[in-house]
Amino acid sequence: MKNHATSQPGHFYAVGVGPGAPDLMTLRAARLVQTADVIIAPRSSKSDDSLALLTIKELLDQQEVIENIYPMERNQTATRQCWADAADQAAARCAQGQSVVQITIGDPLIYSTSAYLIEALSERMPADKIHVVPGISAMQAAAARFCDPLTIQDDRLILMPAVRLDQVAAALKQCETLVLYKVGPRLKELIALLQEHNVLDRARLVCHVEQEGREIIVSSLSDNLPAEVGYMSTVIVHAGRKSWA
Repeated sequence: MKNHATSQPGHFYAVGVGPGAPDLMTLRAARLVQTADVIIAPRSSKSDDSLALLTIKELLDQQEVIENIYPMERNQTATRQCWADAADQAAARCAQGQSVVQITIGDPLIYSTSAYLIEALSERMPADKIHVVPGISAMQAAAARFCDPLTIQDDRLILMPAVRLDQVAAALKQCETLVLYKVGPRLKELIALLQEHNVLDRARLVCHVEQEGREIIVSSLSDNLPAEVGYMSTVIVHAGRKSWA
């Protein structure tokens, strides 16, 4: 069993810090953040603050904090270069005997910047010195707002970005619960699609879930929609239930 009581010299940890509420961090995540030598905090080029860094601010003391600003654009080359540069930094610090924690909102393996960093680090460090600590995802936190199970019995769940609506339409036919991330400016088009498929009354929206002062909960997409829906928005559609045969 790996020792996660404290961050270890020469080791790297991708740590999920949950959806944004400090008390939704796991105990393991908090311990590793508190004992790390170096914290890498991702920040979008379109944002003034790192939400992950704000989430852990009460745990910071002597740790060195490096903000890694990544391009908020659909550009493979720029994105991978950004995280290759971060991997160079992390690997160099680990080689010097320091412990490095990269924090990320949600879970490191679900639509996360950590995925790029882990991939780049796998070419620079031994596998047994790279670790992942899971975190509560926006999908889980949003579903909890409605006390409504994401899945039960033989239900199928699909999680995907709401980037291509033709793919969203196809997914509606293949699952009982559809969770959509990155709704952003496509909300009106998405509502029209859900209405066309007769599931609009079974769709719910949460923006900036568990982020104090920013959270918006919409239980009906037919009315009371926010004027703007940001990148960190989650739509949950219950297309049906698949009971035991």
